[in-house]
Amino acid sequence: MILESGTVVQVDSDSLLVETIQTSTCDTCVAEKGCGQRVLSKLTGKTNRIRVLFDSQSPKNIVPGQSVTIGIPEDVIVKGSLLVYLVPVISSVIGAWLAGPQGELQSMLGAFCGLLLGGVLVNLQSQKLRNDLRLNPVLLSDLGEKQALDFQ
Repeated sequence: MILESGTVVQVDSDSLLVETIQTSTCDTCVAEKGCGQRVLSKLTGKTNRIRVLFDSQSPKNIVPGQSVTIGIPEDVIVKGSLLVYLVPVISSVIGAWLAGPQGELQSMLGAFCGLLLGGVLVNLQSQKLRNDLRLNPVLLSDLGEKQALDFQ
């Protein structure tokens, strides 16, 4: 489980919105001095907003501005990445292959249509799984639970 600390921005009836600070990999990269990523991240101060669903074990007394720790299962990140990247690419290749015999322009148009179709499929799947507790970040209630997850 990947742990992330953040601040509660919004509390809804079934979920809360947690704002985390986007971290850069510049501290571990060898090309730290020759890369503009660190400068850009300092200028923009990018943050991420993560939607966390409540479950039966979530504490109910959360208020905006409170610091919380959330956990994101690794398998969810891997499966989500595969869905978001591979489905559009594969559908684009299939579209180009199907339209390929008609000519180069039609092949490019087929690839573009396949890419759009793949994006629509990813969006539909995302909307379908939006409220699935197994596929969303979880709220860790206390430090003891966080430490227990570190040993697993």
